[in-house]
Amino acid sequence: MFAVYANEANADDPLASLVVGERPEPEVPAGWVKVNVKAASLNMHDIWTLRGVGIKSEQFPMTLGCDGAGVLDDGTEVVIHSVVNDESWRGDDTLDPKRTLLTEKHQGTFADSVVVPARNAVPKPAGLSMSEAATMGTAWLTAYRMLFVKSGLRPGQTMLVQGASGGVSTALVQLGRAAGLRVWVTGRSEDKRALADGLGAHQTFESGARLPERVDGVFETVGKATWSHSMKSLKPGGIIVVSGSTSGPDASAELQRLFFLQLRVAGSTMGTRDELADLLSYTELAGIRPQIGAELPFDEAATGFEDMLEGRTSGKVVFSR
Repeated sequence: MFAVYANEANADDPLASLVVGERPEPEVPAGWVKVNVKAASLNMHDIWTLRGVGIKSEQFPMTLGCDGAGVLDDGTEVVIHSVVNDESWRGDDTLDPKRTLLTEKHQGTFADSVVVPARNAVPKPAGLSMSEAATMGTAWLTAYRMLFVKSGLRPGQTMLVQGASGGVSTALVQLGRAAGLRVWVTGRSEDKRALADGLGAHQTFESGARLPERVDGVFETVGKATWSHSMKSLKPGGIIVVSGSTSGPDASAELQRLFFLQLRVAGSTMGTRDELADLLSYTELAGIRPQIGAELPFDEAATGFEDMLEGRTSGKVVFSR
């Protein structure tokens, strides 16, 4: 079957390990289902897989792709939840110490078909296209959990999103605006800030700019480059919710500011299967549609990977057929 995969780890030149070609048809274990993939979206996790982060060498070759939407053999349209839990686990999917993501132990979605546990195939709302639905399972689910499960923010409060154009950031802007929060966003370039404006941000600022006032919550996916600004931007008692560190994890903790102002820092990783189902319902109720920056055929996947690696994305990159 057709697939986009990593043939080995390459920390220094990840795109050198990217292959567009053929892979064996997957077997379907008991309790699992085959999803015929119609669309899938690109995430930074796929770049990390190419670099060999979070995957053992014996797992290669590995079909890439955490997110996807497609059709079961019986015709049911589904969205894929990429967190695969141990069969014995009960509770929050993201806290299972034996959990894994697609592309770590199990083959991913950048292929004609993917095999997932039956519970990981979540019914797709009729109002979402396959390409739109394919963005939901990682970036949008991460944003949903950060905002609605972890932050504790209420309508009318002010949130700051660090970084204007990534998949999680654009989702946070749209979700926050729909939920009645005042949404402020930072961005490195005028184009990126204009994108956030178009998605509903109330105000946008240059990276590191002094804000008109301190905010109730900051949403961090950037890390080292923005951490100090995030800490300085919070009201006393405010919260930073962190789900990534694309600029590197080496950030100063600023502990004096943390304890003196009684700031809170919460980590957030992906989301649960039930949260994904709620997110899909919420997008229907609120009339939200994800920002797709580029849609490419699967056989042009290398272009999408290059754009992500060089920071040229403006929303989600989607591969479709």
